[in-house]
Amino acid sequence: MRISFAIKTLFVTLIISSLVACGGKTAKKDPVAQLAELKDQRAALESQISALEIELESNGTIEKRLRTVGVTDVKTGVFRHFIDLQGRVDADESVAATSKIPGTLKRILVDNGDNVRKGQLIAELEDAVILKSLDEMEGQLAVATDLYNRQKSLWEQNIGSEVQYIQAKNAKESLERSIATMKENVGNTKIYAPIGGTVDLVILKPGQAISPGIPLCNILDLNHLLIKGEVTEAYATKVRKGDVVQVYFPDQDKEVSSRVTYVSQSINPTNRTFTIECELGKGDYRANQIAVLKIVDYQNLKAISIPVNYVQTGTDGDYVLVLDAASQPNEGIVRKAPIQMGQNYSGYTEVVSGLKEGDKLISTGFQDVNVGETVKY
Repeated sequence: MRISFAIKTLFVTLIISSLVACGGKTAKKDPVAQLAELKDQRAALESQISALEIELESNGTIEKRLRTVGVTDVKTGVFRHFIDLQGRVDADESVAATSKIPGTLKRILVDNGDNVRKGQLIAELEDAVILKSLDEMEGQLAVATDLYNRQKSLWEQNIGSEVQYIQAKNAKESLERSIATMKENVGNTKIYAPIGGTVDLVILKPGQAISPGIPLCNILDLNHLLIKGEVTEAYATKVRKGDVVQVYFPDQDKEVSSRVTYVSQSINPTNRTFTIECELGKGDYRANQIAVLKIVDYQNLKAISIPVNYVQTGTDGDYVLVLDAASQPNEGIVRKAPIQMGQNYSGYTEVVSGLKEGDKLISTGFQDVNVGETVKY
């Protein structure tokens, strides 16, 4: 212990001497050059101290001091690489309910969120004019039918001309066809649910005009939901139907597993993406709800993976520091292990070669140790 103190005293004395020696020349030296000189002197002193410590430790004069590091045992496990993208919940059937004829809405019989069955009446158009026209045409038909019956009776008795009979017949049949069309239009003043599901986004109100192509509301079949996402073109050869997908809903902090059920065979020229779809089981989901999709495009069931920040890079490539067995328990000799890396994901890298199960990987303190040094763990 006395010798160790002497070493420290020597170290302090040398530094003070150096600073004093340089102090008189500070005004004459460039500060950058002075800093470099001081660093060189410090490195030389540290080298001398290290050599003395090794010598004194080897002959037992002073106690051997070992650095302490953290160690992680290398194990094999599942390593997966994912394609991350944002998706949205969509109804397998989402249909806009609209009118077959132009008109004015008289009544709307549903509200947002209502559940309806297929064929249920959901709205009515104003039909007073159509009904009045229908009454008038039915009156005309009664007259035309009477005239036709009279002409037919006369024609059967060979009285009157054939032209009169044919004209009466055509007038009657024409009115019958017009009445049939008018009755169909009366039916078209009713709007029925095209599918069963939940009413979403009632757009129009009573008194507003509607015509074919203008939606009254949307009806969603929430019993058959799916998730749609857009995948960048770079993964066109990696995503396949049947691939496993992990679906995360940020709003619910919920994750479910699914599979790709559809992969588009065309690339969107605008954003260079293609569409995929995944099935979604029943649950408390909403149409257009945001979901994060993670598609497994690579997996190794018996991989060695380590945090990527354990990896160091030298002139001869990537490497990590591991411990070989030493003479004492809980001690090891630092060894440099060159490695070859595979896929990287979420801060972890797959180690293809250079490590094996059971190796002791230095996980903390590897920046402060040297190859061949004996350390504690």
